Amino acid sequence: QNVRRREQNRQMRTRLRSALRDIRAAIDAGDADKVKDALRNTISLVDKMAGKGLIHRNAAGRYKSRLASRVTKRSAAA
Repeated sequence: QNVRRREQNRQMRTRLRSALRDIRAAIDAGDADKVKDALRNTISLVDKMAGKGLIHRNAAGRYKSRLASRVTKRSAAA
């Protein structure tokens, strides 16, 4: 059971890191439609991870805050 749970946690953490990497790339590229869609999905994923205890809830808030501020900064610059 422990091995199975660890493997699930690893997969979820990998999904989270990939989503964060993808949205950061989309923000840097300046693709507004892709950013809006990716932001919604990423925030949902971050909330799920915090709910399951994979990441701390303060870390989840930090991720969401930093992503949102990056998105608004890019949209204001454009």
